[in-house]
Amino acid sequence: MAFGQPKIEYKSNAQILKMREAGLVLAEALDTAVAAAQIGTTTAELDRLFEAVLNKHGAKSNFKGYYGFPATICASVNDQVVHGFPSDYVLADGDVLKIDGGAIIEGWHADSARTVIIGTADPEDQRLSDTTQQAMWRGIAALATARFVGEIGEAIDDFVSSVEGAPLGILEDYVGHGIGTEMHQAPDVLNYRSGHRGPRVKPGMCLAIEPMLVRGDIETKVLEDDWTVVTTDGSRASQWEHSVAVHLGGIWVLTAPDGGAAGLAPFGVTPSPLQP
Repeated sequence: MAFGQPKIEYKSNAQILKMREAGLVLAEALDTAVAAAQIGTTTAELDRLFEAVLNKHGAKSNFKGYYGFPATICASVNDQVVHGFPSDYVLADGDVLKIDGGAIIEGWHADSARTVIIGTADPEDQRLSDTTQQAMWRGIAALATARFVGEIGEAIDDFVSSVEGAPLGILEDYVGHGIGTEMHQAPDVLNYRSGHRGPRVKPGMCLAIEPMLVRGDIETKVLEDDWTVVTTDGSRASQWEHSVAVHLGGIWVLTAPDGGAAGLAPFGVTPSPLQP
C-alpha cells in the first residue's frame, strides 16, 4: 500500500492576514526580549518580558505547554542550539543567545527566532550569527522565485559554502517547517542541498525558514531534560527564523515589521503585503 506525503495547508488571504497579526505581536515580543538581553539578566526574566507582550495583545504562546514545554520562549546559550529552557542562568559577556518564540492570534500561528550576542562579541561568533541571518534571507529570497521548496535549502547551502573563513556547519537534524493552524506542519524546509526538490511552491503556502549553523561539527545530542539540543563538540551555534507567506502577489515576511523589505532588498526582491 502506498502512503502519500503529509498534506500541506494552503491559506486564504484573510487567513494570511490573521497570521500577520500574530507575526507583528511576535516581533514586538522578540524586540522586547532582545533589548533586555544584557549582561546580568537571567533568561527567565526574558521569558517573563516576552510573555507580558503576548498577554498585552491577547495573544497566546504556541510554545508554552507544547508537548510539556515549560516556557514561552526557547532560550539557548552558546553550545545550546535550540529548545533551551529559560532559567536563572545569568547572561555573561560574550554569550551567544538564541531566542526562539511564537504567538497565536485566533488560532493562527507565527514563529520567529533571533541570535543575540551579549556584551562584547567574539569576531567568530559575530561571523556565525551574521552568516546565519544572511543565510535565512537568502532562503527567503529564493522562495520568491522558487518552483519547489527544496530550492530554499539549495540557496542557503550555496551561500554558507561560499562564506570566507573557517567552515560553518549547517544542522541537518533540525529544519524549517510549514506553519498555519499549527506551529509545525508539512512541509519540512531543509537548510541544505539534499537532491530532493520537495513540494511545488503554491500560493497560500506559509513556511518558517530557520537555518541553524554551528562553528564546529554538526552532530548534536539532547540533554536529560529531553528538550535542550547541544552540539556534541561544544561549539557555538546560531539560529535565525522568520515565518513567510506565499500568495498570488508574491511573498510577505509575516514576522518582520517591514514585511521583509530591508532583508530582501539586497536580492532585488520586494515583499508584497496583502491589504485587509
